[in-house]
Amino acid sequence: MRNLDVTTLRSFVAVADMGGVTKAAGFLHLTQSAVSMQLKRLEELIGVALLDRSGRGIALTPAGEQMLGYARRMVTLNDEIMRRLSHDEFEGSVTLGVPHDIVYPTIPRVMQQFSAAFPRVKVNLCSSFTVELKQQFEKGEIDLILTTERNTPENSEGLCTLPLVWIGAPGGASWRRRPIPFASGRQCLFRPTAIGQLDKAGIEWESSVETESDRTVEATIAADLGVGAMIQGTEPRHLEVIEHGGVLPELGEQHINMYGAEQAKGDMVAHLAELIRKSFQPVHTPLESPPRLGVVG
Repeated sequence: MRNLDVTTLRSFVAVADMGGVTKAAGFLHLTQSAVSMQLKRLEELIGVALLDRSGRGIALTPAGEQMLGYARRMVTLNDEIMRRLSHDEFEGSVTLGVPHDIVYPTIPRVMQQFSAAFPRVKVNLCSSFTVELKQQFEKGEIDLILTTERNTPENSEGLCTLPLVWIGAPGGASWRRRPIPFASGRQCLFRPTAIGQLDKAGIEWESSVETESDRTVEATIAADLGVGAMIQGTEPRHLEVIEHGGVLPELGEQHINMYGAEQAKGDMVAHLAELIRKSFQPVHTPLESPPRLGVVG
């Protein structure tokens, strides 16, 4: 009877989830060679190829996709046994502050990974505006915050820089109208940038909504009653980036920053910060491109 090693299964799941050996090794705190060796050992034990290495990135073979479900269940069961029968679990809570517009797509995955590592620690997610989050952080009300800003202050850690783009309804025509109907929350940090660029370009505009609700802004834009500004890649599925061909002014870039990581005094906050850091790292690199066949990266 051949027995599967949970350590090799954990490495296999990490490679599938992280999209490559390099990121999986960092997540597992192992060397790349150690992870590669464990994957090879697992394939030799089962007798089938689990990873397709023929392309630029790593993808799962059909057998690998089938194996992934079993591997997740075995790793989860192993961890549950260890949690239930051991007495060294972390307990408590950690509060994470994130601006509304960058909660998706990365934060839910981060929270899931953190919960797997610290199952008895409650994560309080506070979603608000950057200005309010910084004020709460300064008061000590939040352990860790992310912000969207025009630069990266010295007391913060820059995670990535992304372009700010015009957003409209799919196939919409609001951006062609004059004055252009502009939809934005009153406290949105992108509002003065967008308005300033419209004024600079000599494009007349008018407010199409007066609100502090992001959902109201999204509904207005989705109805093609206005256009807005968002960080590229954070737009919801019912909205799209406007391909205006230079008719609208460029909006520059936004820095996604993290505050509190350098002050982390416990394993919980430090681990959460590391998960966030990894989630915002570029994924499209020559050797670490996202896997095919629907594997989550």
